[in-house]
Amino acid sequence: MQILVRDNNVDQALRALKKKLQREGVYREMKLRRHYEKPSEKRAREKAAAVRRARKMDRKRMERDGVK
Repeated sequence: MQILVRDNNVDQALRALKKKLQREGVYREMKLRRHYEKPSEKRAREKAAAVRRARKMDRKRMERDGVK
């Protein structure tokens, strides 16, 4: 990953770096790796995330089709 500093503006470059790290999911990964997570907890977390994604997709599909 590379961030260019233009006109000696380090603050702007730092903001760009943080935004890129956020988009890549580095902060989320660091938070998850801070403590050990049992395999059963990992499966439960991933399953809950999948359910949330599916519900969100259903809501968007219903909204797009005009059904409420």
